[in-house]
Amino acid sequence: MRRLKLHSGVDAAVSTSLQPILALLGYPVAGNPTQYMIEKAFSQRELDWRYLSLEVAPESLPDAVRGMKAMGFCGGNCAEPHKSAIGPLLDRVGQVAELSGLVNCLHSSDGQLVGENTEGRALVEAIRLRLDPEGKHVVLFGARDLARAAAVELALARVAGLTIVDREEGPARDLVGLLAEKLQFAVAVVPWEQPFALPLETEVVINATDIGSGDMNAEFPLELESLKPEMLVVDGVISPPETWLIREAEQRGCAAIDGLEIFITQMAINVKLWTGLDPDTSVLREAVEEYLEL
Repeated sequence: MRRLKLHSGVDAAVSTSLQPILALLGYPVAGNPTQYMIEKAFSQRELDWRYLSLEVAPESLPDAVRGMKAMGFCGGNCAEPHKSAIGPLLDRVGQVAELSGLVNCLHSSDGQLVGENTEGRALVEAIRLRLDPEGKHVVLFGARDLARAAAVELALARVAGLTIVDREEGPARDLVGLLAEKLQFAVAVVPWEQPFALPLETEVVINATDIGSGDMNAEFPLELESLKPEMLVVDGVISPPETWLIREAEQRGCAAIDGLEIFITQMAINVKLWTGLDPDTSVLREAVEEYLEL
């Protein structure tokens, strides 16, 4: 027997023949780089852990979660279309997962399977490497998935102003209502009339839509003249990381954060949550770049 220090800080006696198991639940999961990245991180840290990619149809999700609990899985990740459906199947969820209604990371704590949202946290942590978001004026494009988690995290980070720009009024209004009711945080909503001109007070610009995904030349509907050198521009698109928006922002002297950096930060947060150890982010970057052939 050996002692395994779990992420919760509790030592547990574990047979050397038993490996902690984590899994990605999604449908489909083909082409997802998570398993490759996490296993590289485990190897670099000399952790005898295993990470599986499991394709789970929506109607089978309750059975899959019960199976993870029964077999003692240490956690994992949740991909589409399960992020909004898995929360009620878990023992509990964290604050941001509860508020956003989206779970992307699972971990075991005191015998319970817990859901978290680390996507918005990763985005805000990447921003914090450049500036403190507290007191800043932010324009957020999009109102679904990443945008919801990011909006909650930005409200918790006490930004001075948040403007949500979206083509669909329904999701934007729903997000505004959520932030007002649960966090007493006022948000402005602006219809996306192309091209959109950024307000003069804007300090941080975030693309949380899929515009640019898979097409580095897809133009973002933005009045480029409204981009100022003192602005920080964040694009959540992972592949390609060098989107049209990122290129145009950097050409105008803006600092920029691409989606690949956010994704790597997210994976690092997840590994720390599971194992209590900080992974080498350069290993995560090399792995995802190799997998996606970037």
